[in-house]
Amino acid sequence: MKGYLKPLLAALLVAIAAPVAAQTTTDAKSDGKAFGSAIIGRAKDAATTAPDASRVPGFDPAATQGLEDLANNPDRIEGAARSAATNNTAVRAIEDSMRSRAKFSPQEIQSILARSGAISETPLDYTSGMSVSGSKGNCVPLPPGTGSVGTYMATCNTGYTAEQKTATCQVTLDASVNTVTDYLYYCTDTNGECDLFQVPTCQHTGSHPGRCLQGIDTLYGYKCFEPGDPVDEYTCTAPVAGQTPVRTSSRQVVTATKNESQCSPLASDINCALETETCTDSDPVTRIVDGVAVTQPCWAWQRGYTCTIKTAGNDCGTLEANGACHFVREDCLTDDVPCSTAERVYECPVPAGQNTGQQYVCDGDVYCIDGSCETIQRAANDEFKDAVVALSAMDQARREFDPATMTLFKGKRETCSSKVFGILNCCKGKGFPLIPGIQLLVMLGCNREEVLLHERDVQGLCAYVGTYCSSSFLGVCLTKKKVYCCFESKLSRILQEQGRAQLPKPWDKPKTEQCLGFTLDEFARLDLSRMDFSEVYAEFTDAAWLPDELQTSELIQQKIRDYYERSSQ
Repeated sequence: MKGYLKPLLAALLVAIAAPVAAQTTTDAKSDGKAFGSAIIGRAKDAATTAPDASRVPGFDPAATQGLEDLANNPDRIEGAARSAATNNTAVRAIEDSMRSRAKFSPQEIQSILARSGAISETPLDYTSGMSVSGSKGNCVPLPPGTGSVGTYMATCNTGYTAEQKTATCQVTLDASVNTVTDYLYYCTDTNGECDLFQVPTCQHTGSHPGRCLQGIDTLYGYKCFEPGDPVDEYTCTAPVAGQTPVRTSSRQVVTATKNESQCSPLASDINCALETETCTDSDPVTRIVDGVAVTQPCWAWQRGYTCTIKTAGNDCGTLEANGACHFVREDCLTDDVPCSTAERVYECPVPAGQNTGQQYVCDGDVYCIDGSCETIQRAANDEFKDAVVALSAMDQARREFDPATMTLFKGKRETCSSKVFGILNCCKGKGFPLIPGIQLLVMLGCNREEVLLHERDVQGLCAYVGTYCSSSFLGVCLTKKKVYCCFESKLSRILQEQGRAQLPKPWDKPKTEQCLGFTLDEFARLDLSRMDFSEVYAEFTDAAWLPDELQTSELIQQKIRDYYERSSQ
């Protein structure tokens, strides 16, 4: 209606502002007679003219023929309807609404109705002895309710786990002294003589000028005018067939090799990796081997290996057997295909706390006349709570607005590490109370930040983003890191979780999610009326309670009695 109101008001203002021409009574009567004559003439024509489909406004013979064909062939109607429904906006809207509508299993419905069913079977247990007198009496405890204060994301692991073990072995240095004979040969490369010495047992060790071809003796010695070709020197460890060595000599060679026989099994195992190598024998560095002094910086080492044993693991049995939890998704923690280790995510209701309190129905709150009972309504006003939540959201937006980035409801990235298939989990969050005492948890392996993250999650301030593998060995994930976005209030967390689903703006990958807030445009597109704030309702006091009528009436009656008692004195 608001869309039509503005143009109507504008037209009205124009009509008021336009000058009105004066008209006499005679002119008005003449206009009325002329209008009536025209209407009578049109009515007479319509009554005396034979029916003609072409005279019907908007009549389309072709469309009518199509309808007649469908009437003659009813089986085509369903096919035509299906074809038209695929492009019909209204049909698509209905189908989208059906797909997004919440679905409840029969078990969930039965659990919700269990409380009312228990009262319905034995109503007198809760209303007997009550009368219209208005006097206060006993209160009867109601059956426990099945409602939940929210849900949480529980995780478990499936696939392969790796058990790490360490192993050590010794490596020794074996030194030996051998006598080697060297053979020295001369050759000239210009005539190809040196090609004979291009073998592994020979190496080029130098060169010197060749024999002088022409020269003279001078007072200062012999002076060569025409030197011969240079001569190359080759030293070989074995005789060269057909060649006569210039000279032979012997020398002692020290050979030092590492004896790795003890470490060979570990080195050849693909599931073991070398981590450390430490010298265990370096004193003295010089030792006598076969009468020869041999110097080495180290004579023995100890090697440390880390070996991984892969075993199948699955700790999802408890969650799978819990009928209140339902499977959400499975995230692979490794990069292999098929995935060797995965984390399964379940959504479960938060267990009722110890301070939920027992609820009662009291005879002072029930009026019964001839077996028909009426209960005084004392439930909180839903509209009041909705208004309080909306106002709180606006106030929260004002306080959390970041003028630097022009965003709202920015969170803080928090992480918690745990062993895959490990027993100790420092940040299980809602539904999993930790061992009391931060000091004890820190001693067990949790750090203070992880314990504080758990406490904030229990308070409903954190949203679970996902998990990724933070350390692996030989393709097996050993440690995973859970990522959360924590906010200043539970209301901010709900706005982020449900607002991202509306936009849509899903969380980024756990490794890169930075918990950014909504832009002003994104926040303006959110529909708060579609969000579920039931978790926040519990934090407000029961609003708009009706006054205690019985107590008020008793006070009035007592005041009347007191008045008459004072007057009679």
